[in-house]
Amino acid sequence: MNEVARLNGLSRDTVLLAYNELREKGVIKSMPGIGYFIERDRIDVKLRIMLLFDELNAFKEDLYNAFLEQLNGKGEVDIYFHHFNETLFDTLLREHKKQYSAYVIMPANLKNAGRAIGQLPADKVYLLDQVPDVLEGAFPSVYQSFAEDIYNGMEKGLKLLRKYQEICLIFPGGKEPKGFLSGFEKFCTHYAFNYSISPALKQQDLKKKKVYVLVNDRDLVFLIKYCMANNWRPGVDLGIISLNDTGLKEVVSGGITTISTDFQAMGERMARMVLKHQKECVKNPSRLIVRKSL
Repeated sequence: MNEVARLNGLSRDTVLLAYNELREKGVIKSMPGIGYFIERDRIDVKLRIMLLFDELNAFKEDLYNAFLEQLNGKGEVDIYFHHFNETLFDTLLREHKKQYSAYVIMPANLKNAGRAIGQLPADKVYLLDQVPDVLEGAFPSVYQSFAEDIYNGMEKGLKLLRKYQEICLIFPGGKEPKGFLSGFEKFCTHYAFNYSISPALKQQDLKKKKVYVLVNDRDLVFLIKYCMANNWRPGVDLGIISLNDTGLKEVVSGGITTISTDFQAMGERMARMVLKHQKECVKNPSRLIVRKSL
């Protein structure tokens, strides 16, 4: 660095700024105490983006594809997954903290997400999907309001829900947003529904005239297979509401009712924010999609 500054009549700080820009573009990498090394010779990429997702599933894939399509080749994207692991989350951000022009992060419900994100340049951070309370408003984001979304979705289906004797939420906990739980309880209490909350869907607990609200798709598959084996008709003998819509849920068992945010809209909106360097917090739209299972 000193030699480059001397040969070109520049200050050391100017050279450092140039090196940092090259590092963000992925042209060079640095090794503390050793020096800088050429990583690649392509220098025409203006925007390099790190996407840090919690996990990959069908609806996150929709989000990712919409993000890429909206970028339209104006940026280069590397995607990583932390799988709800605090240590991995911290390590990925620490190892890449000076390599990207923008960081689009799903912090999920990780307790120490704020501390790990604090390692990054604050003006380059964008949050996506589930934003912990401690980070609300701290960074630009496109987020879900889980408590509000499940409450409003069930309220839209109030007339259909009245057909049943009880509503049962299957809520394993852990990685699931707690907002789903509070929004569900608020709705059932306000409209005087009999309700229950269980961490697992068990065969011996399955009964007719109940609505099952399912957070994950493993429980959805289990319930549909049980209905098929016992000639139970979703939407008649029992109700099913699944969270997070996918194309497959449009056709399974005549169609599964969902409460879902618009993942395509989420990806498109985030891409526009990054491209335009917008600094705002935007609630992503959510809706009840009624199909035969309710």
